[in-house]
Amino acid sequence: MRVLAINDISCVGKCSLTVSLPIISASGVTCDILPTAILSTHTGGFTGYTFRDLSEDIPAIIAHWKSLGLKYDIIISGYLGSISQIEMVKTVRRELLKENGLMIVDPVMGDNGKLYVHFDQAFVEQMKGLCREADVIVPNLTEACALTDTPYAENLDYAALLAKLGSLCPRPSVTGCDETGASGTLCTVYYTDEAGKVKKYATEKVEGAFHGAGDVYASALVGALARGTDTDTAVCLAADFTTASIKQTKADGTEARYGLNSESCMLGFLEKLDAAVKRG
Repeated sequence: MRVLAINDISCVGKCSLTVSLPIISASGVTCDILPTAILSTHTGGFTGYTFRDLSEDIPAIIAHWKSLGLKYDIIISGYLGSISQIEMVKTVRRELLKENGLMIVDPVMGDNGKLYVHFDQAFVEQMKGLCREADVIVPNLTEACALTDTPYAENLDYAALLAKLGSLCPRPSVTGCDETGASGTLCTVYYTDEAGKVKKYATEKVEGAFHGAGDVYASALVGALARGTDTDTAVCLAADFTTASIKQTKADGTEARYGLNSESCMLGFLEKLDAAVKRG
């Protein structure tokens, strides 16, 4: 099983490829990487960071991989800095994804109801096109609203939102849906399984803003799917691992901008993953 993760490298502030590579690899599959940019830190909560776009390097990397005969069972794309990089990902999918392979898109564009500063509606429209070529998409609530032209609100009809996303991709998964349950406030993932049924999985909501949570969720989801679990199991494992990492980060008192302390929660995730694989 071979996975390709396409994302930026933020050297400080655990997110993007510095999260994807260890989590997917620890799950028991080979994870190769295609960096879209390299930054001294991520852009959330830091100023004065360096940024180098790697678009010029990507075509040569793809050509070299093609000469090696590389093909991927799963490709996941994350942060893309330009419309031209969206087109490059389409090329990667067309030329390097195995027949019947899985294309997963994390449409990184915004959070908390707003697009990130470098993105505009033209980028959103092109991202819709990439999502149409995916088998699974994992937007947060802000990105799901942008992709469906839905006004952002924290108390939406999440099932209806998921249905709208279904016109772009057969298996959407929306994270960060706040709901109030019998035991208090829940952080819920709404998703569509292999049979097209809308489902949800809720975990305890931890108050606060935590950078990199979406990357932890997406990476754990990929790791579980790569090991052969079904969507229900993969979503539950990924959501539980992300929540545990958030709780650990809050307990440690780590500054949120430095990302989640998922390392100490990794063993528990892997044990549950192995148990799920054995159960079949």
